[in-house]
Amino acid sequence: MRGEGRVLCLVLPLLLLLCKARSAPCPCQDPALCTPIALAKDFEVYVFDVGGQSWKAYDWSQVTTVATFGKYDPELMCYAHSKGARLVLTGDVPLKSIVDPKSRADWIAQKLDLAKAQFMDGINIDIEQPVLKESPEYYALTALVEETAEAFRREIPGSQVTFDVAWSPKCVDIRCYNYTGIASACDFLFVMSYDEQSQIWTECVAGANAPYNQTLAGYEEYIDMNIDPKKLVMGVPWYGYDYKCLNLSEDHVCVLHKVPFRGAPCSDAAGKQVPYGAMMKQVNGSRSGRQWEDQQKAPYYEYEDADGVAHQVWYDDPQSISLKASYVQKRGLRGIGMWNGDLLDYSDDPIAKWQTEAMWQALRPSP
Repeated sequence: MRGEGRVLCLVLPLLLLLCKARSAPCPCQDPALCTPIALAKDFEVYVFDVGGQSWKAYDWSQVTTVATFGKYDPELMCYAHSKGARLVLTGDVPLKSIVDPKSRADWIAQKLDLAKAQFMDGINIDIEQPVLKESPEYYALTALVEETAEAFRREIPGSQVTFDVAWSPKCVDIRCYNYTGIASACDFLFVMSYDEQSQIWTECVAGANAPYNQTLAGYEEYIDMNIDPKKLVMGVPWYGYDYKCLNLSEDHVCVLHKVPFRGAPCSDAAGKQVPYGAMMKQVNGSRSGRQWEDQQKAPYYEYEDADGVAHQVWYDDPQSISLKASYVQKRGLRGIGMWNGDLLDYSDDPIAKWQTEAMWQALRPSP
């Protein structure tokens, strides 16, 4: 755990009180930029950043929140605040370790201290571990979100606390969480509407990472649990899956190696994740070019590797993302976001610039 700028608290009560305040100097040229963003936007465009400098090329006319999966960058914090966007921590913890209330409180205190020392605006809790209903971990996870939200809102007024969930609340990947309790406690759920083939129970064949009808069905399931649409942010993938086919038929059925995952006999682990920018460099030279599968409403292409083995690559592009983004607007969801903001090609290549701009624009399609 990083602790930049924290002072050493000794014994006197006065010093203990002082230690609760931010002690690090503001890294921004304008000290006002170290003030947390307190006002929420009506519509969220939520970006996961994994480090590096790609953030400088984000479409900041849209971005409302950046969740940092990479190393903390004070320059990013200053810039995000200058644009009125939040910068939040991300947090994960083994669930068995927070069944104990004291361990849970210690974890929250560490995250809170870090957020305050880095002038951040909240936390995204990203716990993707299997949990059984009514288990000790089930209750501990709900308590963790409730207690984190209470602590952050008390210590950083206006801060944002969010929680990442699978594309469906129906125990996907054995993630049988208390979804209604968690949604009630936090600002919103970031719904990871991708990796929807993590458990393949039917034929072991390649398919869309986030098929349209399946994706939308997941949101209806959350809403049917009486979770307010304004508590849901749709996550879309800026990456695809490259599958090596055991057999590729003339009607484009790619049979996969069976790679089990959490009880399912087959999964998308049979493929490898590929950034959108990399796929755009390959698709036009592939043997099939871009194809569109209308039932799943997703693009794909096929190619042969140097060993002559057939591959099928499924991904999302502006056409498929725009369809889902239109649902976000019509259904009145809280917003949209992606995993992750750094997977596009932000180079000066004219074609890449056009492709990247189109992906950002797809998040807010014109009516």
